[in-house]
Amino acid sequence: MDRMRTPVTLALVLAAALHGAAAAAASAEVAHVAVEIPRDGGVLKSILFKPEGAGPFPTVVALHACGGLFTRSSAIATRYRDWAEHLVKAGFVVLFPDSYGSRGLGPQCGVRQRAARTDHERVADANAARHWLQTQSYVTPGHVALLGWSSGAITALWTVRRAARPKDKQDDFRSAVALYPSCRRLDNAAWSARVPTLILIGAADDWTSAQLCQRMVADARGRSAGTAIVVYPGTYHDFDHPNRPLQLRGGYALASDTTGSIHTGTNQAARADALRRVPQWLAR
Repeated sequence: MDRMRTPVTLALVLAAALHGAAAAAASAEVAHVAVEIPRDGGVLKSILFKPEGAGPFPTVVALHACGGLFTRSSAIATRYRDWAEHLVKAGFVVLFPDSYGSRGLGPQCGVRQRAARTDHERVADANAARHWLQTQSYVTPGHVALLGWSSGAITALWTVRRAARPKDKQDDFRSAVALYPSCRRLDNAAWSARVPTLILIGAADDWTSAQLCQRMVADARGRSAGTAIVVYPGTYHDFDHPNRPLQLRGGYALASDTTGSIHTGTNQAARADALRRVPQWLAR
C-alpha cells in the first residue's frame, strides 16, 4: 500500500511546491497603484510603482510608446512592468502617465494624426507628472528624471529641449533617457538638451533611424548638457523587451517605408546593457 501511495504523495508534494513557487513569484512582483493627477482639461490617469519605505526616493516619469500603457486585457504591458521592477529594485519611484487612456484613446501606432501629440499634449503630461510627484513626501523633489520608449522617447526629448525650459519655479527634470526615438523632426528643430540626456537605439532599427539621432546629437554638441548616444550593432526596435522574438510587424502609420511594417524584437546583449546603463544615468 505504501508503494502505491508514493507516486500520489510525491505528486501532491510537487504540486504544493509549484504552487508555493508561483505564489512566491507573484508576491515578488512590485506592487503598483493607480493615481489621478490634475491636468488642464481633466485628469492624467497614471500607474505608480514605489519601493518600500517612507523615502524620499529619486523618481522616474516613464512615457509609454504608441501601443499604450496597457494590453488589450487591461494589464500593464510586459515591457513597462519589467522596467518598473528593475527600477524600483534600484531604489526609484516610477510613475507611468497614461496619455492615451486619459483621453479615451486606444493604441495609436496605426494613427497618423494623433490627438496626443509627442511635442505638445504629451509634453504637458510629462510636466504635470513632475509637478505632482514633487508634492509627494516620498519623492526627492530635485531628483525627478524622465524615461521614454519610441514615441514616448520623442516626447522625452521634446520635454527636455533647451528651448522648452518650463516657466514654473519647481525643480526641473534631473536627467532623461530616450530609447529608440525618431529624431527627424527634433533634428530639423536644431534640438539640444538642457539636462543630461542619453539616447539608446539599434543600428538596424528600420523605424527610427540611428543615423539621424547620431547627427542630431553631434549637431547639438557644445549646446547640450551632457548628451550621449549608444548605438547597438545588429539591433532593432524594442530591443529591451524581455521576451519578444524578432519579427516583422505591420500596421504602423508612421513607418519609414510604404508597407507600414517594421522589425521589432529583443536583443539580449543590448537589453542587458540598457538595464545596467539606464539606472546609472538616472541616478546622476
